[in-house]
Formats: sequence, structure tokens, C-alpha cells
Amino acid sequence: MKVQKALISVSDKTGILDFTKFLVEQGISIIATGGTYKYLKGNGIPTKEVSEYINFPEILGGRVKTLHPKIFGGILANRDNERHKEELEKNGISFIDLIVVNLYPFEKGFKENMSPNEMIELIDIGGVSLIRAGAKNYRDCVVLTSPEQYKEFQEGFKKNNGNITLTQRVKYARKAFLKTRDYDNLISGFFSEKLREGEEKEFPEIFSINLKKISTLRYGENSHQRSAFYIEKGAENSIGNAIQLNGKQLSYNNIMDADAALGIVQEFDIPAASVVKHAAPCGVGIGDNITNAFKKAHISDPISAFGGIIALNRKVKIETAQEITASFFEVVIAPDYEEDALNELKRKKNLRILEIKEMGKRNRYFDYKRVYGGLLVQDADIDIDTPEGWKISSNREPTEREWEAAKFAWKVVKWVKSNGIVISINDRTLGIGTGQPSRVDSVEIAVKKAHNQGHFTGATALASDGFFPFRDSIDRASEGGVSVVIEPGGSIRDKEVIQAANEYNIALIFTGKRHFRH
Repeated sequence: MKVQKALISVSDKTGILDFTKFLVEQGISIIATGGTYKYLKGNGIPTKEVSEYINFPEILGGRVKTLHPKIFGGILANRDNERHKEELEKNGISFIDLIVVNLYPFEKGFKENMSPNEMIELIDIGGVSLIRAGAKNYRDCVVLTSPEQYKEFQEGFKKNNGNITLTQRVKYARKAFLKTRDYDNLISGFFSEKLREGEEKEFPEIFSINLKKISTLRYGENSHQRSAFYIEKGAENSIGNAIQLNGKQLSYNNIMDADAALGIVQEFDIPAASVVKHAAPCGVGIGDNITNAFKKAHISDPISAFGGIIALNRKVKIETAQEITASFFEVVIAPDYEEDALNELKRKKNLRILEIKEMGKRNRYFDYKRVYGGLLVQDADIDIDTPEGWKISSNREPTEREWEAAKFAWKVVKWVKSNGIVISINDRTLGIGTGQPSRVDSVEIAVKKAHNQGHFTGATALASDGFFPFRDSIDRASEGGVSVVIEPGGSIRDKEVIQAANEYNIALIFTGKRHFRH
């Protein structure tokens, strides 16, 4: 198809001057909406304003400007339909062959926390309608929805002597409908989150996810599986928004592990370090500085940590970097790096170095788990529990040091795969048992891990992500030197568990909340 007339309405003016100059050079006439018209005209681009073209002014403060038969008739008319052509001729309407539209910046309003009234004005009506009309009539119309497409259009135009191939038109139409879908998802999310105060927020009947692909990965969990990485909008303090400073491309498994490692250190306001391997934490430590925190995390289980993922919530200095390069790790994540520390880390050319400037806390979000034929959706488990609602169920109260150990272990255990067990002191993990169908088996693993590393396990805490169904876990915890246990409670055999704790003089805390992580 030949392009003879273009309609342009863009809020993002990036690249539009060079693009419209190209159109004019090819003999294509341009009509444009108010703001775009003024911008083009002011820069010497010959163009006609839409209101002049349709002989009807913009009304309602610009809410209505393109919604007119002369515009949409010119876009939607089938060029092969004689009746359509007769109707256009009868009503003085000419074909519009090219639509160049990018929408009001609704997402920007979200990020800038604009008021509801301001956000409502950022809901584009005419732009979405133009895009959909042009994409529907892709056989006779071309739709461009982002500045990134201008160069590609020009190259195709030149290559095909002014014609735009059907293949290219279909590609642009597909992207156009994806654009309007994502835009509507943003708006529906705004109405669900911001305009439902006082109303119970239920899960919608139709659930859609607004994701953007940022990379095609080499393979998935295994080399025979294809994979790609998509991110949600609005999650700035996430792996998807990290800046990679060194190393080869992140793998599927790297991303999974990095997300868990990052989530752990985001639980803490003080310097914290975590080491994760195969989606399970090997060690977690806190300290007065990030080097001490990392040493504590690493010493928890250095054998399992080999080839793992490190997350740190403070700037990396040379001392920390030297501790890291003394062993083998796949990825290190931190908010910043001093220059000499970065140079030290880069000595390991395959070490992926990620920078996430603003780690902060995780915002509330949905957690998805794919099952064959469907999707499980839940609120993410991001709440950080506080002791105010906890109950001391044993005869003995925890000492101050045991309280600190219990609080630390409870923050970590929510990141351990169920059945999850963490044995710790007040500033580092000693042993972690993960992913066992039997909870007592996880206790056995955690105790064994602690003792195998030669750690002292007396006066330490044991955290369990779910309640103990039998007293056997308390029996084994006592043998391992645990002096305080923190768990949700709620088992029909809680009395037996409490009795066992009292027999061993173990302080027992019930939190009333579990943290399964499958």
C-alpha cells in the first residue's frame, strides 16, 4: 500500500521532527492534533490542524478533538469496497493511510503519585480509538505507536519504493493492540487500587498481567527449555530493574535465586547479607557493617554457598569485595560499589555484578504460580511480623538475647522452602533445613548443618515456617542445643509441643501466622 496522508498525535515528541521531515520529503501530507500541530508548525513542518481539517473545533478542554466521521471514516474505509469509497466521496472524506499516535502518559502519573482527578485527565480516549481503528483496518492503514518504530518504518518505506508490506502492517497492528491492552490494564489497575477506598478489594473475574519482555534468555531451568524474562511495571527495587556492571547474561536460574537473595536482605534496615543457592538460602547475616554481615552469612554454610548468589543491602567496599573474590560466586547484588571494590570484583570476569540503587522494601504485589491450565494468584507474603502479637506459650520466657535470635530467625524462615527450618543466633544463621515433606526431617537437616560447620548451637533459636504436628521436632531441637523455638502454633497437638518445650526448659513462642513458601 502507498502512504499519502498521515495523522499525527503524540504526547512524546521524541524523534517526531526527523520523522515528519521524512514524510514531507516523500510527498505525504500531514494533519495533527492541537499540541502536536503547534510543535510541528513551530519547527517548520507543513501540516494542517485536525480542527481545520474536520471544520470542527476541539471541545471540552481537548477531551474531544479527533472523534469525528471525517477522521474515522478515512481510517476505517475498506479501499477495495466500492460502497465505502462512494460513501467517502459523497461526504467529502479522504483516506488516512498512516496513524502516528502515542498515548497520554498515564504510567508517569502513577509514578509521580498524581491526584485521582489529574489521573482521570491522563486517560486517553481519542488516541486509543485512533490506534484501534487503524489496527483493525491494517490492510489499508499503518499504525505506529512508539518512537522506536520510526526508523524501521523509514527503512521499509525506502526498501519497497514507498510501499508498506502486509507483513509489516500486521506487525504494527499486533503491537498496536498490545499497546492498548497494556494501557487499559494500567487504567483498570488504577480504578481497582486508587478509587475503591472503603470497598473490599476482590480478585477480578478476568485477571490480566501487564508484563514487558526485557530479554530472551539462553535457556530455562534446563538447557532444553526456552525462556524469556518479563517484568511488571512499577517494581523499581527488583532484579528486573537492576543495572548489570559485569559478567555474562543472567540465566533463568540466576534470576530466580537473585530474587530470593534480594528479598531476604530487603527484610532488614541494618546491614544484611544473604547467600542463596537453588532458590534456598545457605546463610544470612547482619552486622554493624556489610563486610561483617557477609562474613557471617558465608560462614553459615560455605560448602553450599559455593557458586551461589550474594545480596547485600549496603555499598560494597574493597574489604567486602576481597572476601567475595576469595571464593566462587555467580552473582553479587548491591545498591552501590566503591570504585576499587568494583575493580576487585571485575577480576572475576564471569561474576555477574548487579546494581539496584534503591533497594528499599518490597511493595505489595501479587504472587503467581502457574499450574497446568490455570494460574494461582495470591497476595505476596511481604509483611514483616512484629512481636506485639506473639504469645509466649512455655513456662519460661525468652531472654533478651533469645528474643533477638528468634526475631532474626523468623525473618529468614519465610524465605526458606517449606517445610522450612532455620537455626540461628541473633545475627546469623547456623543451619537451614528446607523443602522436606516431613518437618522433623527439616529439623534434622538444620541441626546437622549447624553441627557439621562446627557452630555452637547452645542458646540459639529455631524458627519453623509452620506449626509442629508432633513433639518429635522439639525433642530433636533440644538435642541440637536450641533454647528458644518460634513457630505459628495452631496444631491439635500444641499441648504436647508445649509440654516438650517445658521439659527441656525451651522458651516457646507462637506467632499466630505461618509463612509457607512452596
